Amino acid sequence: MPKVLGGSIEAHRREVRARVFDVLRAQLYERGFDAITLSGIAAEAGLGRTALYNHFPDKESLLVAFVEDEAARYVTRLREAVEAEADPVRQLATFVRLQLRVLAEYHLPPGGALESALAPSAYRRISAHADPITGQLRAVLLAGVDAGCWPAQDVDVVVPMVTAALGSRQVIDVPADRLDAAIEAAVGFVLRALGTGEVPDPRPI
Repeated sequence: MPKVLGGSIEAHRREVRARVFDVLRAQLYERGFDAITLSGIAAEAGLGRTALYNHFPDKESLLVAFVEDEAARYVTRLREAVEAEADPVRQLATFVRLQLRVLAEYHLPPGGALESALAPSAYRRISAHADPITGQLRAVLLAGVDAGCWPAQDVDVVVPMVTAALGSRQVIDVPADRLDAAIEAAVGFVLRALGTGEVPDPRPI
């Protein structure tokens, strides 16, 4: 019988997932999705292949579970950081800073695009995790209008424009000593685009 990690079935499940996700994260950014194998993940995580297959029957289900876990953690972190600020201007600045900081920390995996590597249903599940993030941005933009921080505008147009601007790696693909300045330039750009010239000082996130 396989050894149960953590003393209970639920603790065992969490421990296995944590080990596997740590290995997958490293391998994604080192090798790319196409080069990953479940047997290689199991070996590096110190698990038997059968034990891993009991949790994730294939590479696709593993990747979807990993992205869902990462997204849930980030959405919680983003919501808490934004809601800690009472002023919509500071909320938007915090949103922009955190989005770019995370983009700088987590490089896209090398190799083929995930959209082409996954079945459409799996890719849709992954893409759906952007909804809470855009929802947070929408709420901040509407709050800013209500508070008179920037003029009324069509958020259905503005949200994808801001999202597209913050999704470009060119913004943060700079030497490490220039990253803070690049992020602050992006904060100023987004705030001015919305109609406010105020750029609040950054706080630890």
